[in-house]
Amino acid sequence: MRQAPKPARDVAAEITALIIAKLEEGVPPWSRPWAARGSSGGPLRHCGTPYTGINRLYLWAIADSRGYGSRYWMTYRQANELGGQVRRGETASLSVYYSSFRKTETDSATGEESQKNIRFLRAYSVFNAEQVDGLPAHFYLAPPEPVPQLPSERQAAIDAFFAAVPAEVRHGGDQAYFSPTFDYIQLPRPEAFKSMDHYASTRAHETVHWSGHASRLARAFGKRFGDEAYAFEELVAEIGAGLVCAELGLPNELHGGHASYVAHWLGILRADKTAIIHAASKAEQAFAYLCSFAEAQGAGDAATVDQRDMAEAA
Repeated sequence: MRQAPKPARDVAAEITALIIAKLEEGVPPWSRPWAARGSSGGPLRHCGTPYTGINRLYLWAIADSRGYGSRYWMTYRQANELGGQVRRGETASLSVYYSSFRKTETDSATGEESQKNIRFLRAYSVFNAEQVDGLPAHFYLAPPEPVPQLPSERQAAIDAFFAAVPAEVRHGGDQAYFSPTFDYIQLPRPEAFKSMDHYASTRAHETVHWSGHASRLARAFGKRFGDEAYAFEELVAEIGAGLVCAELGLPNELHGGHASYVAHWLGILRADKTAIIHAASKAEQAFAYLCSFAEAQGAGDAATVDQRDMAEAA
């Protein structure tokens, strides 16, 4: 007797359920993992390539839930190719990606054919290195205990990152916000914050908002989120700020002003199982956009040095 086929996994629903659980615990997965596990940066593929988008958030959350210390993830086959063996009984996690196919549609009235591109979410199973025996030693090495950084050491990285971003920042008052109408960021004076790290964390959040302006990434959510569009933009900014904070080694606490959005975020995620995937993608796009300013400046500085060296040689 043939067995009934297993129902297909609802990948988006599984991911959303975990993110919701983390929010309900008060532990947004874009803010805590690198501090909680003592590891810096995000999850890595077996070859060392960083995960991006929803995979970064989801595998962060999985590692946080299960207490994994290693940043490395791999498929069963990749583990074997590296000389390892997934331990019996270990549960795989998901890594997702979008695939697509073209579908021919015929207009019933005219008989004309047209091509439509259909996108769909696919997933494959991955394991954390701590679920695998026999891998090379560096996959298991726990990162060293974080060494307290002098403010000046961290401040150099903070200053370099934000100095490259051509956003107008105004200081004064007791509010932090981005004004899309007049295109500037408003922040309290740095001395009003508990530390310069907290100032930079707040600035990161508002700078992600700045990236979504109509003249830049033109981030708009329209009818899809309706009345919740503003809360969704706050979710994108909070995730994006988490990525900036991870890059700079900054604390990224859920600020009191943003905590009120948690209920809205939960409502959005429960109503639309693909919302967190969309938010992570937009946050990753914003993060890459902000990083591109420093990268461009670095390339320009290198070119200036090369030109100076050539002039001196001549």
